[in-house]
Amino acid sequence: LVEASIQAARPEYKLRYVQPNSGTPGSGEGIRSLIEGTLTFAQSSRPLQDSEIARAKSRGLELKQIPIAIDGLAVAVNPAINITGITIEQLKSIYTGKINNWSQVGGPNIPVKPYSRPVNEGGTVEIFTQDILGGQPFGSNVEFVSTTTQALQKLAASPGGIYYASAEEVVPQCSIKPLALGRTPGAFVAPYQDPLVPPQECPSKRNKLNIEAFQSGNYPITRNLFVVVKQNGSIEQQAGTAYANFLLTEQGQNLIAQAGFVKIR
Repeated sequence: LVEASIQAARPEYKLRYVQPNSGTPGSGEGIRSLIEGTLTFAQSSRPLQDSEIARAKSRGLELKQIPIAIDGLAVAVNPAINITGITIEQLKSIYTGKINNWSQVGGPNIPVKPYSRPVNEGGTVEIFTQDILGGQPFGSNVEFVSTTTQALQKLAASPGGIYYASAEEVVPQCSIKPLALGRTPGAFVAPYQDPLVPPQECPSKRNKLNIEAFQSGNYPITRNLFVVVKQNGSIEQQAGTAYANFLLTEQGQNLIAQAGFVKIR
């Protein structure tokens, strides 16, 4: 949708998605490919890391990150878990192995089964480990899955399952339940618009993103999405800048909203 509109607006550029030579597609892999010269520009769901800036400089490159959208990280559980929300500290304790039964957070007596994409396989996991886990390692109870699709399938089949991902990938799903999150007990903010649509009413009704909470920052886990562009005066810089500038137009921001993300303007 976005690509087709950009192609129509700027026909002098031909957009082509490039699969990574190794590893799973993700922010880190895209930035690495950009530095190594196999991409013209990259998209990232996290800010540039100091190590990436240094690696680019060692190759004579300067990188610029241009914020183009807002996204929230949503936490989903199996519908058997009859709680409405958890705190950020409880979420951390689940993924570091300190909480291993849902009864410890007011839920049923069911063992917790956390799922995650592997470390370093995407900006989402990097943001989670940095902002939620505080740099602590995942607990031995965490099962790593290669894709969000696979994780959601496992979540639906596992009564104690829990998983986190971009809100637009989680909130509208029928087979799982998104959880509200709070910085403090009782002060929960949902990633979806109230009231929660139960699985039995889906797909005729679907949960919708709580855009207001993401834009205001009331929701505890939000992040900017970026286009990362080389600053080398080349056609690559022109193309990356044109791509980002289009996404920041009214038309581009509307397309971002249609794709399930939150406008930054």
